[in-house]
Amino acid sequence: MTNWIIDFMNQFGYLGITFLIALENVFPPIPSEVILTFGGFMTTYTTMTIEGVILFATLGSLLGAAILYGVGNLLSMERMEKILDGKVGKILHLKKEDVGKAYNWFNSKGKVTVLVCRCIPVIRSLISIPAGMASMNFWVFFLLTTLGSLVWNTVLVLLGKAASDSWAKIVEKTDTFTHITIVVLGVLFVIFVFWFYKKKKKSKDDNEN
Repeated sequence: MTNWIIDFMNQFGYLGITFLIALENVFPPIPSEVILTFGGFMTTYTTMTIEGVILFATLGSLLGAAILYGVGNLLSMERMEKILDGKVGKILHLKKEDVGKAYNWFNSKGKVTVLVCRCIPVIRSLISIPAGMASMNFWVFFLLTTLGSLVWNTVLVLLGKAASDSWAKIVEKTDTFTHITIVVLGVLFVIFVFWFYKKKKKSKDDNEN
């Protein structure tokens, strides 16, 4: 995949960066680290500039984030409540009231969550979906995504520029960070599932008594 990304960027330049970053936001397995660090390196042997790479990468981030926000928005609170009120809710042991709780939590903590998560591998893309589901004000979401993406894009592009033809070493180090993030998220998910079902079981036992 890395060779394809490099060839695509060499062929299409700024527009290639915008397209690839937008695609990476919708399909996280595509590594933004490769796109951004190589984009920084490209400024050492082409007419492309640091400012241009960061700008077009951020445009791609916003485009991809807007698509996932739209997907999340289609899964409105009302629609999720209807889904959980049926067989799916019984299978997952979730109630439609749980949607409201999650919705209220995201409305109170969502701004900070979106801003911070835009700088964390993997979830930096996926955070757009719950933002859409919670119907976060689009322009607030747009602003927070812009700020978070600018930080992420700027850091990696500058690292790629500084590393020059050794840009791949930066990717190796960020890959380690990504793998750590995935492991941590996996552990947190298991802990959450255990806590959630334990809480549900306790609530059920209390009701029976």
